[in-house]
Amino acid sequence: MQPFQIAPSILSANFAKLGQEVEDVIAAGADLIHFDVMDNHYVPNLTIGPLICESLVKHGVSKPIDVHLMVEPVDQMIVDFAKAGANRISFHPEATRHLDRSIQLVRDNDCKVGLVLNPATPMAYLDYVLEQLDFVLVMSVNPGFGGQSFLPSSLDKIRQLKQRILQTGKSISIEIDGGVKVDNIRSIAQAGADTFVAGSAIFNQPDYKQVIDQMRAELRDINQA
Repeated sequence: MQPFQIAPSILSANFAKLGQEVEDVIAAGADLIHFDVMDNHYVPNLTIGPLICESLVKHGVSKPIDVHLMVEPVDQMIVDFAKAGANRISFHPEATRHLDRSIQLVRDNDCKVGLVLNPATPMAYLDYVLEQLDFVLVMSVNPGFGGQSFLPSSLDKIRQLKQRILQTGKSISIEIDGGVKVDNIRSIAQAGADTFVAGSAIFNQPDYKQVIDQMRAELRDINQA
């Protein structure tokens, strides 16, 4: 059984004081720090690059850095973020011509590897690579912008994915990204997710710890079997 993890997305943080924001959200109980990396090519937005990751590592971030690459092509960014100090790197199968090679590239750079499924991405992409992954990131919004509403159809996708993972007998985590809030995190966990990316739901509130504590309260006593 995977432990539940809360992963605040710095996409919604105040970039004028990013180092302090990350310190504050870690003090509030964050398990991971989530990076949404967008290139204005694969998705219609432009966010942050490896330099920000490296700067936060040098600043002394004490939690694993979870990098979600919404970029195309993806291989060079895998290498650059790994060198910058990322601990977990996920990417979209549509963003690489050689899926197995890109997965191995993440591993070769000593990071945990995840594959990202957009709302309309079929799970067939997992057919030959699922057992090579540490986690699968299910997008519950269309990638490109923060603050979107959760797509309920994502719950069925998580349930199907959970069954596929159970059949492998391996410990593969399910991460969810998009519209995760206090009032829906329990149903998402009951569907089978164990890692929860939340941006605006945390950073748009005055008390980060209160929000994370409320999320954890919703996750208590959930049977993940």
